[in-house]
Amino acid sequence: MADVQLESARAAFARGDWGAAYASWAGVDPDSLSAEELEDFAVAAELTGHHDDTVTALHAAFRLSQEAADLGRSVRCAFRITMTAYVHGEAALARGWTSRAESLVADVEDGVEHGWVDFLRLFRALDAGDFDMAGRCADAVAERGRRYGEADLAALGLCSQGRMALYSGRVAEGLALLDEAMVRVIAGEASPVVAGHVYCTAIEGCQEISDFGRVAEWTAALERWCAAQPGLLTFTGQCAVHRGQLLRLHGEWQQALEEFEHATRRYQEVHAPDAAGLAAYEAGEVFRLRGEYAEADAAYERAADRGFDPQPGLALLWSARGQGAAALAAVQRLLVETDGPVQRCRLLPAAVEVLLRAGEGDRARQITAELDGLAGHFGCVWLEAAAAHAHGAVEVATGDAAGALPYLRKAQQLWARTEATYERSQARLLTGRALAGVGDTESSRRELEAARTVFRHIGARPAADEADSLLAPASLPAGLTAREAEVLRLVASGRSNAQIAADLVLSEKTVARHLSNIFTKLDVRSRTAATAFAFEHGVV
Repeated sequence: MADVQLESARAAFARGDWGAAYASWAGVDPDSLSAEELEDFAVAAELTGHHDDTVTALHAAFRLSQEAADLGRSVRCAFRITMTAYVHGEAALARGWTSRAESLVADVEDGVEHGWVDFLRLFRALDAGDFDMAGRCADAVAERGRRYGEADLAALGLCSQGRMALYSGRVAEGLALLDEAMVRVIAGEASPVVAGHVYCTAIEGCQEISDFGRVAEWTAALERWCAAQPGLLTFTGQCAVHRGQLLRLHGEWQQALEEFEHATRRYQEVHAPDAAGLAAYEAGEVFRLRGEYAEADAAYERAADRGFDPQPGLALLWSARGQGAAALAAVQRLLVETDGPVQRCRLLPAAVEVLLRAGEGDRARQITAELDGLAGHFGCVWLEAAAAHAHGAVEVATGDAAGALPYLRKAQQLWARTEATYERSQARLLTGRALAGVGDTESSRRELEAARTVFRHIGARPAADEADSLLAPASLPAGLTAREAEVLRLVASGRSNAQIAADLVLSEKTVARHLSNIFTKLDVRSRTAATAFAFEHGVV
């Protein structure tokens, strides 16, 4: 019976059916397994979210390898134990196994085994904030991977070199290295666990510098990779987070929240609660933009509880809630503490927004200049759009409406290229304010109405309310509300109730109710009479 289960496990493992492989191996006496079989069992256990079984199998494989004086397998097992400890937040255990791995190769002059140890040293250097050492370790991993033909080391080394290059500001070089690492894993050159780590690390690197074109491309590849492996749980949480980030960018906010919740459940299933911090932060961003401030606060708190910094989203939330002093203090602290171009580009757009709301126009202009420099250096469309948007916002806030318009037109074009729905509509709202500032009221109204329509469609209530306030005349005749005036303008343009409902993202029943109220207030009985009133009283 045991032989049948072993054959079943090996066959399932070979075809990438991790659920079936794990189930078969779990029914076999572990003492009957070889070191190689234990390693494979650990792969199936890790990919299906069975952390304890993963560690137990790797410990057993390590012991057998030590007894057989198999240095290569011993170091590889130590490497895998260390990495799974890092993933599950067991930092002390990871440091201990790193030291154990180092001791294994201490008397070995050179060899592929040193590559696995170099990668563990890289993680230790990152924990210590020693990016120079981490960069040297990444180079050593990649070099040994190439020299010894070890595909996993080569992929890990390239990916690590790419991230280190990004952190040091060598963006083009870093992205090229990440692309090469991704090509290798997509071609199937790396083992499943290493491939999953490379996918997620490369996508995260692109997301950090707002290269959403690559994020979308590599996330689609990750989705295909996950779907092709029955029973896979590990890495599906990261995949859901990245899908959610793209949905948020495109204005599909409810679907984004569902993906973040799905990611959190997957992280819990694989016993990696710390990794859920990013999902909580991203959910907080959606809640904040929807005006659901209590829910946003709770999401940011969950992110902080799981070790993920809730800034700068939390500062933006405080600013939106009228806690300007708290938001400003947080941003000023972050601007002092945050080093490195990658970390700065995540902070600066939010800092400009908070500074402008606090009336700090001069400081916002300085930060915008820095953002502009980073955008030019990184060459990512999203950052270029954010820089143009920030320039336009600064000019509007400091009274130069005409000077703002070229920046805002550029921002709109670039936001459209990135399919950033909310950000493009924010640029249109600012354009509306700028056009009103130069006296072009009709063009201003068209921009504001277009922005408001999108805000309502995606559920951005605070932004829609802001557009409402900008569109509402100082005083409306006959006691009309801003929404009733909006409906009346569309009636005067010849729109039917169904067309008005579509334009304003309302039901026809709601439009009919507004129209009934309008007729009562104007003391008219027809659309024609209401239209005449609108023209006579300057509503259109």
